Amino acid sequence: MLIRIINPNTTDSMTARIAEAARAVAAPGTIISAATSRSGAVSIEGHYDEAMSIVGLVDAINEEPDADAYIIACFGDPGLLAAREIASGPVLGIAEAAMHAASFLATGFSVVTTLERTRIIAEHLVRNYGMEHHCRRVRATDLPVLELDNPQSNCRQLILEECKRALEEDKSGAIVLGCAGMADLTRYLEERLGVPVIDGVAAAVKFCEALVGLGLKTSKRGDLAYPIHKPYVGSLSAYAPPNRASSKTLHAG
Repeated sequence: MLIRIINPNTTDSMTARIAEAARAVAAPGTIISAATSRSGAVSIEGHYDEAMSIVGLVDAINEEPDADAYIIACFGDPGLLAAREIASGPVLGIAEAAMHAASFLATGFSVVTTLERTRIIAEHLVRNYGMEHHCRRVRATDLPVLELDNPQSNCRQLILEECKRALEEDKSGAIVLGCAGMADLTRYLEERLGVPVIDGVAAAVKFCEALVGLGLKTSKRGDLAYPIHKPYVGSLSAYAPPNRASSKTLHAG
C-alpha cells in the first residue's frame, strides 16, 4: 500500500518530522511517500496561505497519481475537497482525521493549536465536520508554526501548559494537536497529561490503511466527480482539467 503524505508548506524539515510520525505507525507493507510542496509559503497560518498552497498540493498529488491514498498534512485541511475531486483513492485531512479519532476516545476533546488566527480557522473546521458536540474548545498558544521547528524554543512547555488548562477548564477527556508540526509531541504530552493525545498525521495514516484495506475509494458521483474539462487561462492554464471521457474512449479503442 502506498500512501502519499503531503506537507502543503515548503519547509523540508517539517516534512521530515511528519514523515517520521507517519512511518512510526504505518503497518508493515505500507509505504509512506512524503512530499514537500514545491510552491507556496514556508508555513501556513491563514486563509491566504491556505489558498496559495493548493497549487502545490495539486502538483504533489499529480506527481504520484497511482498512490492508494493521500494525506494533507496541515491542520487547516487546505484544498481537501479539491484533492478529493482529482484523486481516485481516499484523501484525508489531518484535522478531520484527528477530530474523528478523538470522538471515538472521549465524550469531549480540546484542540490545541498555534496562532489565534489559526484557532479561528480550526473553529470553522469543527463546525464543518459536525464536531460541535465533541469539541469543547479550540485553544491557541500563539506560537508561530516555524517555532515548532526551532530546537531552542520553549514550545513543548507552552503546549503542555495549554493542554493542562484544557483538561482543567474545558473538562475534556482528550487533546487534539492542531498542527502537523506537533506530530512528534504525542508521547511527551500523554506521559504528562494521562489522557489520549491525538496527532492527525498518525490518525490519518491508520484511517487510510483501513479505507484502502476495505477496498474503498472516493465517490465520483456528484460534487466529488472529476473536475469538468474546460480551458483555464493565465498562469493556471497548465492546470486545466483533462478530458477524462476522451482518454477513456481512446484507451478503450
